[in-house]
Amino acid sequence: ALSEAARGRIHVFVSTSDLHIREKLRTTRAAVLDMTREAVRRARQYTDDVEFSAEDASRTDADFLCQVVEAAIQEGAGTINLPDTVGYATPAEYAAMFTDIRERVPGSDSIVLSAHCHDDLGLATSNTLAAIAAGAAQVECTINGIGERAGNAALEEIVMASRVRGAAVAFQCKVDSREIYRSSQLLSHLTGVFPQPNKAIVGRNAFAHEAGIHQHGMLQNGLTYEIIRPEMVGIPRSTLVLGKHSGRHALERRCHELGYSLTEEELDALYHGFSALAERKQQILDEDLLALLHDSFHDAPEEYQLSHLRVVCGSVTATAEVRMTGPWSGERSARGTGDGPIAAAFAAVSEILGRQVEVLSLTLRSVTPGRDSVGQVFLQAKIDGKSLTGHSASTDIIEASARALIHALNKARHADQLEASSLNSVYLWGV
Repeated sequence: ALSEAARGRIHVFVSTSDLHIREKLRTTRAAVLDMTREAVRRARQYTDDVEFSAEDASRTDADFLCQVVEAAIQEGAGTINLPDTVGYATPAEYAAMFTDIRERVPGSDSIVLSAHCHDDLGLATSNTLAAIAAGAAQVECTINGIGERAGNAALEEIVMASRVRGAAVAFQCKVDSREIYRSSQLLSHLTGVFPQPNKAIVGRNAFAHEAGIHQHGMLQNGLTYEIIRPEMVGIPRSTLVLGKHSGRHALERRCHELGYSLTEEELDALYHGFSALAERKQQILDEDLLALLHDSFHDAPEEYQLSHLRVVCGSVTATAEVRMTGPWSGERSARGTGDGPIAAAFAAVSEILGRQVEVLSLTLRSVTPGRDSVGQVFLQAKIDGKSLTGHSASTDIIEASARALIHALNKARHADQLEASSLNSVYLWGV
């Protein structure tokens, strides 16, 4: 796995807190020390870059933590990670742990200390900044703060703390902050999980000002109520209005302003969706365009495509008529019924393709306010035993739902083809 890596690293870890040793590992401190030495020693056979993590370090006895870290360093670990695995620590406690390791462990001045924080008490970013102040030179964090349980320290919060409070938070990193918003949006569209509106830096309301006194101050000088200019994190601001009379050049220009460089083929596909949307709503907002952009970039060949959908619902049993094209000649059609229009459409699609489909979850999201808003659909489905995700966007949420299912079905077909070619497709197609 490391042979082609530009910067190959092996990361090994073991629990070190007495609670984990006793209840999870059901072993002893001495055995954990042996495991630490053996794991790092073996990893060093494959690469000089080995990272060791003492899981649940923030609840580990200080003396034993020093022993484990010393053993890892002696075997050749170049990075030592001290995780706050369950989000237990406070900033003062977390910083003290790093200081303790630096002062007490031989050889700690020649390795990189790393912070890894969880947000169970809402302190992940604060703890990370405290660790940096105490000597951590590596930070493990995530876009939007996604992660186990309450999540991890949010990359965007840590980066912007260094940009806005450079004197108080004295560290530098090479992250291009102008890519933060676009990366946040991309991740949200891929996972179907969006930050809460009041999320720092990337939330929908992060730069919205409703209170009159705030609005008055903003009109006089933006610094009165904004410590970060939206442009610093790549939030687009444009006077270019897109609508049904806009051409390809205007669309391409706005995409470029949003940070996307499209090929002719990609632009053609986007313009087709844009034109259809412009017939349904008067003005295309950036949020609409981002939804179209992400919807047009699929991660599997679109062999199945929806060509017709008609749904009848209300006080009668919902029925759906569907026609599809695929790796067959002409169109195939089917009629489905269900407890609601989406279920009926899904039944018809499943009938056409002859695949067993179980929808595990389905999320609807309005991209913009108003009756003509684009609706985004994210679903997770089990298709012949494979757990897959799909997404789509349209002003018609029934259509978007059907297309999201077809997206997942295209993934399933491509996964079958990969498996038939004896390729390992698990990491590509698992949720």
